[in-house]
Amino acid sequence: MTTGRCLCGAVRYELTGTPIGMYHCHCSQCRHANGSSFATNVVASADDLKIVAGEDVLAAYESSPNKRRYFCSRCGSPIYSHAQATAAIVSVRAGTLDGDPGFRPNAHIHVASRAPWTDVCDGLPQNAEGF
Repeated sequence: MTTGRCLCGAVRYELTGTPIGMYHCHCSQCRHANGSSFATNVVASADDLKIVAGEDVLAAYESSPNKRRYFCSRCGSPIYSHAQATAAIVSVRAGTLDGDPGFRPNAHIHVASRAPWTDVCDGLPQNAEGF
């Protein structure tokens, strides 16, 4: 099991089961939502994400039709996103993990819209758009 939390600790979660993977997303929405050059996400089954504390302070923003980004309404930490088109999975922000999940990112996606000051030099596959 993997655990994580927001910056202030009000929202805490557990990821049960084995996550599907991890990736770096360079899309403009992830950059704006995270305030960084890209977002590193853990893909997991939606059924495996358990909010164990702070569900009452978890807020959501519909960043595109039928896709919501969930964040702590106290400290602003982005926690995960969930889309109707991919209802069976969630993308959890890796920066909120408490420890080492035991696996590493396996791809960069939406590299065509990456920040112009960011070079991708790690040798991982680069997809111009999504997967």
